[in-house]
Amino acid sequence: MTTRRARRTVRSAGLVAVAAAAAFSLTACQSGGNDAAAGSEKKISSSASRSTGNGGAPDGAKTSADKAQISVQTGTSAAHRATAPAAAAKAASPVRTQTLADGSKAEIYELGDQHYRAEIVSRGSVLATLETKGQDAGLDANDMFVVLTLSGEVHSWMGGGHTGPGTFKLAGGWTAKVTKIGELRYRAQILGNEGAVEATMEANQHDTGLDANGVYIVLSNGGVISSHL
Repeated sequence: MTTRRARRTVRSAGLVAVAAAAAFSLTACQSGGNDAAAGSEKKISSSASRSTGNGGAPDGAKTSADKAQISVQTGTSAAHRATAPAAAAKAASPVRTQTLADGSKAEIYELGDQHYRAEIVSRGSVLATLETKGQDAGLDANDMFVVLTLSGEVHSWMGGGHTGPGTFKLAGGWTAKVTKIGELRYRAQILGNEGAVEATMEANQHDTGLDANGVYIVLSNGGVISSHL
């Protein structure tokens, strides 16, 4: 009986030793894994910190990808810088200057296809501006009437205005039927010889103009209409 107990005790001690060794090995593996994970996190954190620096590389160094991107961006900027001043210079210089009926000057700028701007200048000051945006432009400047056409032509004359609402005879055999449709808003129907409506003008908060086959017409936002050949 004593011998059997001794053998059982030896076996129990061996099992305890094996279990202890396994536990130690497992603890060592977990410790190594945690250290590896910690090292990985440090690398990611360090890499992220460097990526937020200049150029996306440590100490502001530029990588080859960064340099390529900078080269492309520089090329685009250079192209933009090459074309922008040319367009700006074209818009900054008038294509011509023309004397108007009251002695002031009109400086005409070409902005694009059928897109012109005329600045009315007197003694170095810009008094008014007309701009064609898909249609002719007109201005009533204290009884001097100005039309700027889609082709950049400027025509001006003094007087000859009629105050609507009403129907009025215009130059070139045209007739204008002027109606008030709102505050500072008038409409003029341009009638031909047989009374047919050939064109419609509408002044909505600002004056408008029309080139009617060589007859120039201005309708103001106050209902004044004038024409000139």
